[in-house]
Amino acid sequence: MPKAAEPAVWRAAPGARMATPACRIAQFLATLTGWRRYGAAFLLGVVLAGALPPVDLTPLIFISFPGLLWLDDGSNRPGASFRLGYVFALGFFVAGLYWIAAALFVDLADFWWLLPFAVLGIPAGLALLPAAALALLRAAASRFGLGAAGRICAFAALWSAAEWVRGHALTGLPWNLVGYVWAGGFPGAITVLQSTAWWGIYGLSLVTVLAASLPAWFGQPVFRPTGRVRRFAPAAAAALLLLIPAGAGALRLEQRPTAFGDTWLRLVQPSISETLKWNPAAAESNFRRLTELSAAPKTHTLSAIVWPEAAATFFLDRDAAHRQAIAAVAPAGGYVLTGALREEPAAGPVERVFNSLEAVDASGAIRAVYDKAHLVPFGEYVPLRSVLPINKLTPGSIDLSPGPGPATIALPGLPAFSPLICYEAIFPGAVVDPQRRPAWLLNVTNDAWYGRSSGPYQHFAIARTRAVEEGLPLVRAGNNGISGVIDPEGRVLARTALDAVGYADVVLPLPAEATPYARAHDTIFAVMLLIVLVPAYLDRRRWPGE
Repeated sequence: MPKAAEPAVWRAAPGARMATPACRIAQFLATLTGWRRYGAAFLLGVVLAGALPPVDLTPLIFISFPGLLWLDDGSNRPGASFRLGYVFALGFFVAGLYWIAAALFVDLADFWWLLPFAVLGIPAGLALLPAAALALLRAAASRFGLGAAGRICAFAALWSAAEWVRGHALTGLPWNLVGYVWAGGFPGAITVLQSTAWWGIYGLSLVTVLAASLPAWFGQPVFRPTGRVRRFAPAAAAALLLLIPAGAGALRLEQRPTAFGDTWLRLVQPSISETLKWNPAAAESNFRRLTELSAAPKTHTLSAIVWPEAAATFFLDRDAAHRQAIAAVAPAGGYVLTGALREEPAAGPVERVFNSLEAVDASGAIRAVYDKAHLVPFGEYVPLRSVLPINKLTPGSIDLSPGPGPATIALPGLPAFSPLICYEAIFPGAVVDPQRRPAWLLNVTNDAWYGRSSGPYQHFAIARTRAVEEGLPLVRAGNNGISGVIDPEGRVLARTALDAVGYADVVLPLPAEATPYARAHDTIFAVMLLIVLVPAYLDRRRWPGE
């Protein structure tokens, strides 16, 4: 059995200099052992989460990824790299997804026992994929003798491939992909975000991880006589990887000013507490808040009023009185687009329940229905129900049923749109019917489960990215926010504050042409992975002295 390669970064050729601060930091991290090694990995993962919304400190990626690679210089076997990557990813997911546990506090008496699973269990499962990526990197470095450039390129490819698997395996959870560091409020980030129109969020993650990891090269010994070239090449490469997309993105934004049609919408944000939403005693007052906000004076002729996910807590098919109350506030010739629970059959005992969007016109008729296709495990249904006799988090004893998938709804007087209920907006390439391209995306959601945590901010940033990927404006109505309108280039044209009660009358932007990503989806990302792996293949060598 061949001997595993030892950490080689410090075994420089005669005459090599180790005086640079990066070399000293890299050496310090590589020689950490025990709890200090894993504590540093966990903290670097937390630092990476700080690059995402709502903290939006994007430059932290240039600390987190080089730090991880320098720590991994102290690994001599794939198992050691796996453990290191696991702890790093655990810190990242605990800090980035802590808000999931907030949903349990809505009914803590019944679900307190799930808190450890929400806080640590989900991150512990998700951390397996980045850990496997780092282990594969160590195995490849040992087997093929990868140099610094090859190792960095292979790391970026493996990390991004792990993100893609996370977005598709089981039910998929492509939340907080590294590329979303450009979807928040960091100055100028929107210019880099434009590149998702070409290669999607997975492609942007690949480029971001590669650029952020290149500074790890500064921790290598500086060899003569090419020391100056080695010193500046990583910085130049990292800068070009981000400045070229940023420059192209800035040009794209300049050449594509927002274009508006003549369709006006009212977004209603009732901000009803989740503890009151399904309380029978509060049902009528909750409904009244929705209708009063909808009936407020209008300065423009509205085509539709948009209510959030599950805003109508009644089975509208069976409830003519509440349908008529909705009809009374619907625009003349327009609609109220409301999230609602829908039952089948429409009469008699309920057999199936759907999380739906229903379009109610001014006569009280339901003119269109969309059923959510991508349901939340344990939130809307319990996987392996016969094996796990527990209740789902949302009210009701019946698991929700999934709909058929992305659909385009076309109604007279309203541009055709693709509905996205709650976290359906997080799945790249799965937000429109490819056979019937809509004119806009409508995301209705209820993030009140998560309070004033980072969850609603992350959700808004993720939905924003879908607009750029597809070249379609996105309208978002949330129970407690964040509601708003985003144009096809990702500009936020209107945005409500989290937990605000009110409404916003907004004009719908016009769509752009289908983007390269909208046409090819993740095929472009697959090609990019192969391209990034070429330098890794070419850089198969041993460091001098090994």
